[in-house]
Amino acid sequence: MKRMIVMLLLSGAMAAPALAATVTNKDDKTQVLVIVEGGSRAEVAVEPGSTQTICPAGCFVTLPNGDRVGLAGGETVEIEGGAASIK
Repeated sequence: MKRMIVMLLLSGAMAAPALAATVTNKDDKTQVLVIVEGGSRAEVAVEPGSTQTICPAGCFVTLPNGDRVGLAGGETVEIEGGAASIK
């Protein structure tokens, strides 16, 4: 019985979707975000009108206006007029 419970818990954990943040660029020019995740730094270019999925395990993001925010995953970030709003 104990083994069955452990197997159910493990299979449930593997099936759970990873939470990630999404960034949508509503501007008419490409916006570049600097992402620091787990000690790694990367630049992500988000083309006009496109959406990128970032930060599956949480991260810090430097936005186009220079603001730095922490994301846990699951947030929706919209860039418009060079500024970002987080929902």
